[in-house]
Amino acid sequence: MAEKKPKSSLRENIEAIVIAIIIAMFIRTFIVQAFKIPSGSMLETLQIGDQILVNKFIYGVKIPFTDGKTLIPVKDPQKGDIVVFKYPEDPSKDFIKRVIAVGGDTLEIINKKLYVNDTLVEGEPYAVYKTNQVYPGMVSPRDNLRKITVPDNNLFVMGDNRDNSHDSRFWGFVDLKAVKGKAFIIYWSWNKNKFGVRWNRIGDILL
Repeated sequence: MAEKKPKSSLRENIEAIVIAIIIAMFIRTFIVQAFKIPSGSMLETLQIGDQILVNKFIYGVKIPFTDGKTLIPVKDPQKGDIVVFKYPEDPSKDFIKRVIAVGGDTLEIINKKLYVNDTLVEGEPYAVYKTNQVYPGMVSPRDNLRKITVPDNNLFVMGDNRDNSHDSRFWGFVDLKAVKGKAFIIYWSWNKNKFGVRWNRIGDILL
């Protein structure tokens, strides 16, 4: 009986690389994905240059190439979650915002004050207002938004930097199918203005 020829080191290395790529693609598709923060719409929670990890499994396993169909449902996004989603006006772009209201909720903004289900939302430590200027609703929905009802299977999202965020106040709701996952940790942070690492932010859990 002929002896089995040992694998060459080149073949072993190629097989190891292929397996590693397959595992990495599986993890990125179904479990965890990295994202970089390019703008200040989530200040002060997220700084420009923060790099975060997003849990893609927490809201259910989505089937690739099916426009967001869920194979294994787990739970829906909750108020207060920081979510990454496909930007409704350009699905090729990913946005990150905080969930303010979910399907069935009513929402209204009066002179910067947020009301959900007719109750004033108070005690949001992450909500930042950088100017006292108030725009009337006929000029901009930033500070005054008529009462609306969030459709089923949709979210209303806003940036924590409430005076400087392009969010649901301007372009509407986020379909649950467009949600990629929940941001949960900062794994790297680079301050390009000071050309240095923000060491104190690495490992911060996002709430």
